[in-house]
Amino acid sequence: MSESPTRLVTAVIVVAAGSGQRLGYGMPKAAVPLGGEPILMHALRGIVASGVATQVCVALPAGDQDLRRLCDDFREELADGGPLLTVVDGGSTRAGSVRAGIAALMDGIEAVLVHDAARALTPESVFHRVSDSLVAGAAAVIPVLPVVDTVKTVAATAGDDTALAPEVVTGTARREELRAVQTPQGFTIGTLLKAHEAAQGLDGQQAAAVTDDAMLVEMLGTPVHAVRGSTQSLKITTPLDLIFAEGLLEGPLGARWVEG
Repeated sequence: MSESPTRLVTAVIVVAAGSGQRLGYGMPKAAVPLGGEPILMHALRGIVASGVATQVCVALPAGDQDLRRLCDDFREELADGGPLLTVVDGGSTRAGSVRAGIAALMDGIEAVLVHDAARALTPESVFHRVSDSLVAGAAAVIPVLPVVDTVKTVAATAGDDTALAPEVVTGTARREELRAVQTPQGFTIGTLLKAHEAAQGLDGQQAAAVTDDAMLVEMLGTPVHAVRGSTQSLKITTPLDLIFAEGLLEGPLGARWVEG
């Protein structure tokens, strides 16, 4: 197990309450097999191997006993001195799951990394970069990658020809200013608490527009810093994503060590 020489007392909240409908397995995404083990297990092993966490809190689909048993078994595997592993029922939204995790944090936590279980192959180095940036004084940190595709903004068309051209291009975004955002996203505990407290005042439309915790911090006016992510941190959402992840696992060096 590796860890940075200096770090904050850190909890990792693992968001694992997704239904996984787009994967088509008829089970929660965290339970879908990847390389012979559930996706969640790969995520948990990567977190523990990084050495950044004093506590790992997993937000599962409410009432899912199979994934709870999986977490119980993994807790028994952890060596003495490993992180405290806790489990909570996730909410109906991602933000609700994160808030459930926050409520279960132990006393003394100074920083929180929020991580999607679906990014199960995230290398240890990404956890270290996020954690080290918090140690250096950042209040909020996200791992990112440059966007390689040209990105257009579009609007719906009006009139009788919408079947042929349902959208029209309204502009082209400056690719050099764009970044694809990954997890874990890191925050000082005070920053994350303040962001989620402020989010309670959002109306339904505003809340639906929030796609990650960094957006809530941006709404506070707090700077969000960016560090280098990894192409291995792909989010497993579709069957094709699962095929890519299987390919990484079958690589000659194993997924976590192919790229930092």
